[in-house]
Amino acid sequence: MSEAPISSAAILGSGSFGMAMAKLLAPKLDPILLVGRDDATITAINDTRRNPHYLNGVELSANVRATTRLEEALHFPLLIFAVPSSATREMARRLADAGLPRETILLSCAKGIEKNTGDRLSEVIREVLPDNPIAVLSGPNHAEEIATDMATCAVIGSDDHSLAVRLQEIFTFPHFRSYTSDDLAGIEYGGAVKNIYAIAAGIAHGLGLGDNAVAALVTRALAEMTRLGVALGGRMETFSGLSGVGDLIVTCFSQHSRNHRVGFALGKGQTLEEAVSSLGMVAEGVPNTLSIYEAARSADVRTPIIDAMYGILYAGKSAPLAMQELLTRDPRPEHS
Repeated sequence: MSEAPISSAAILGSGSFGMAMAKLLAPKLDPILLVGRDDATITAINDTRRNPHYLNGVELSANVRATTRLEEALHFPLLIFAVPSSATREMARRLADAGLPRETILLSCAKGIEKNTGDRLSEVIREVLPDNPIAVLSGPNHAEEIATDMATCAVIGSDDHSLAVRLQEIFTFPHFRSYTSDDLAGIEYGGAVKNIYAIAAGIAHGLGLGDNAVAALVTRALAEMTRLGVALGGRMETFSGLSGVGDLIVTCFSQHSRNHRVGFALGKGQTLEEAVSSLGMVAEGVPNTLSIYEAARSADVRTPIIDAMYGILYAGKSAPLAMQELLTRDPRPEHS
């Protein structure tokens, strides 16, 4: 792999996070190609520099161009996956079929676990495109704030330290600080599992359980996330970092959190279908709950909060009953 500085990129996905990445990276990379699916949206982005459906108040720089033609992305040294986790495998296959060069760097930004296989998204990409260098980016990174230059941090994970450092260079701004790690499993499990806990926190808020209860829930969620993530191959210290507790906090409390909004609607008595429909966007925690519940059962890890969310989302259990059962479990030591 060439060690030349990365000077341009194609972003796969023109939704909120794709728009945020284009806005963030435009001062450093030229050109940037934004790849989407909807012709009308792509035309609007090119004509007005804005996306009519996502982050409409954000204006993109002139060096950002949008297209629906994936083959145009093949000539860029860096491809950023900003599609939902459910679309990652299809996107990787399309790139493979189109003849993606082996030296192209692939950066996964979605937060989820693949349904049915339980694979992390970097594993999905590596299975389809085994010869390409792969990295992941995660952390407390809501698109709405990245796109308006509000301060945050992220962690870039890769098995190749030199690749992580090269990506760190382009993802470092006065308002966006990035760190490196080689713990891809920990980073990706943290980014996926926290979505489930955000639904739980939203339910607690919707039920009016109070700040003490939500704080206790999130604290126990961190312990559960760490226990499960380590069993699945992550390192304990990763879950106390940006992709663990950092992402957990912002997703459980932020007004921008889609998963929290779904949970809040459930706590207020809406059905899952109503909650997801009113959101109008993907809430990764809903499919993640099923795949991660299955992974936890396979690993034989105790996960009472994940089990409760599975009961609500997939087994017809009422939100008040599930939360009450969490509170009335048998007493135990805190650290066990």
